[in-house]
Amino acid sequence: MSGSKSCARLQGVLLQQLLDSVDSILFDCDGVIWRGDQVIPGAPQVINLLKQHGKRVFFLTNNSTKTRRMYADKMSTLGFDVTEQEVFGTAYGCAVFLQTACGLQGQKVFLMGSQAMRQELETVGIQQTGVGPDHVSGGPGDWANVPLDPEVKAVVVGFDQDFSYMKLNRALQYLIQKDCLFVGTNRDTRLPLEGGRAVPGTGCLLQAVETAAQRQAQTVGKPSPFMFDCLASQFGVERERCLMVGDRLDTDILLGSNCGLKTLLTLTGVSTLEDVAGHEESGCAERRRMVPDFYVESIADLLPALQG
Repeated sequence: MSGSKSCARLQGVLLQQLLDSVDSILFDCDGVIWRGDQVIPGAPQVINLLKQHGKRVFFLTNNSTKTRRMYADKMSTLGFDVTEQEVFGTAYGCAVFLQTACGLQGQKVFLMGSQAMRQELETVGIQQTGVGPDHVSGGPGDWANVPLDPEVKAVVVGFDQDFSYMKLNRALQYLIQKDCLFVGTNRDTRLPLEGGRAVPGTGCLLQAVETAAQRQAQTVGKPSPFMFDCLASQFGVERERCLMVGDRLDTDILLGSNCGLKTLLTLTGVSTLEDVAGHEESGCAERRRMVPDFYVESIADLLPALQG
């Protein structure tokens, strides 16, 4: 259904038909079940009722600042019935990618990221250097000769609140070495907060490193299919009977299209119906892949079909 040419409002009989046609539902988090630290009204009831109706529910988030355990704890506090195994964040996804696709178990990476990413990497046997502040000292001549760890096999970029010129420089010096791998968690340029506010996202940091290194990173977060493939292989999820629910056309909905899933846009986050219309009318095949099959004002709009 992801190749359909228009986006329909999901309600009534159409809503019931869609729910009957899927066994697994994947939810983004920020802008879908919460904004910042405020839960979307009705979201916990939707998730919990879906499970009571026998649906398998998973969470795919591009946010790399929390481990799976931290996400599960946050969700439980907000009233969601969630287990750690149902959460696929980019801190975990990146660790699995480096372990499996890159073969770096037992190796070391230069990490521009959070303590949560460090924890997930260490869980799969990957060591890191780089977490925490890296202050500028000396001048340009010194910066080009900054000490490097000879054991580092990859530069990994996630959300890093300690991002700095010196970290950018150090990443560049590693990436000048052509055999150094380059991996990013995601390309989201803005993180939505409550009240329509936003802050810069990981994509801004990743683009800075790519620009400096004149290299393109491999990314594991949405819309890359890696995290879905990881989830599907672990839990036996069938693409044909799976729904992706998100608030961003360029990550959540495009992931659904890339993986052959049904797609549902909720209007509580980043993307708008005007954005959808722009893609529908663009005449561009790639942009039309970001048109969802359905939309709702909020995932609370699913409640009538679940409470009956």
